[in-house]
Amino acid sequence: MAKSIILKPIVTEKMTRLMEEGRHYAFKVAKDANKIQIRQAIEARYPGVEIKDVRTMIVRGKRKRQMTRRGVMQGRQASYKKAIVTLRSGEIDFFESV
Repeated sequence: MAKSIILKPIVTEKMTRLMEEGRHYAFKVAKDANKIQIRQAIEARYPGVEIKDVRTMIVRGKRKRQMTRRGVMQGRQASYKKAIVTLRSGEIDFFESV
């Protein structure tokens, strides 16, 4: 269940800073998942973690353009749902298996 709800962690410069300062972690999640399901999936996947808050948002896909010999090729990135999780206790380490 946890694998179908949590798709992958989001690791950017801003999220790395928030991980260190405020115990916030971001995940790319299934579009139909709600906050309760996200909380249960993260607590099941990372034992010893207690979640204080879950915030969700839909990130709209960006338009992409590329000039080629044939002309302008246009496309679009897929939109996705992002969940920002605040921890009360515990820690999540994305880099332990690298």
